[in-house]
Amino acid sequence: MLLKFLNQKVIEAGCDEAGRGSLAGPVFAAAVILPPDFENEVLDDSKKLSKKQREDLRFIIEQEAIAYGVAYVDSKTIDKINILNASFLAMHKAIDKLEVKPELLLIDGNRFNKYSNIPHKCIIKGDGKYASIAAASVLAKTYRDDYMNKIHKEFPDYNWNKNKGYPTKSHRDAILKNGYNKYHRMTYKLLDKQLKINWDL
Repeated sequence: MLLKFLNQKVIEAGCDEAGRGSLAGPVFAAAVILPPDFENEVLDDSKKLSKKQREDLRFIIEQEAIAYGVAYVDSKTIDKINILNASFLAMHKAIDKLEVKPELLLIDGNRFNKYSNIPHKCIIKGDGKYASIAAASVLAKTYRDDYMNKIHKEFPDYNWNKNKGYPTKSHRDAILKNGYNKYHRMTYKLLDKQLKINWDL
């Protein structure tokens, strides 16, 4: 079972992101404040859950959370400020959307840019340790998946409905054949070194 709190005397918000390693699309982040009596045996790091489990949990989290916020930073901004800063910015934007002000932020990972005057605690693999971070990971992942499914319709050749922009072989093959588009992160290595885009295709 995941831990409910780091400090049960304060209002905690768990924060996590999705999409840092993707070659295309935004990075999403979520912040979640769960009620003290929240319990769910299925909730875990979103990467360990099935698609259906994540979708079911998203509904439960949105219904039962005291407050939650979801936000994203697009690929152009990622290229300007780098993915680490973009992840922090997405988290800040998600925290901005919370209708209840947290007194402590639980951050998945080992680094974070301070948000306002609210203290934070970085927790490595926190999405597998604390319920609020796991809930944030579920929201960030499902919202991002929905976004990638949407832009897949605009550029179906890249199979974003399946690979969600991550560097799979099919995604790299599609970039090799079709080139990159406005959603790709140009500061990322889009192709392996030995491959070049043939613009004469």
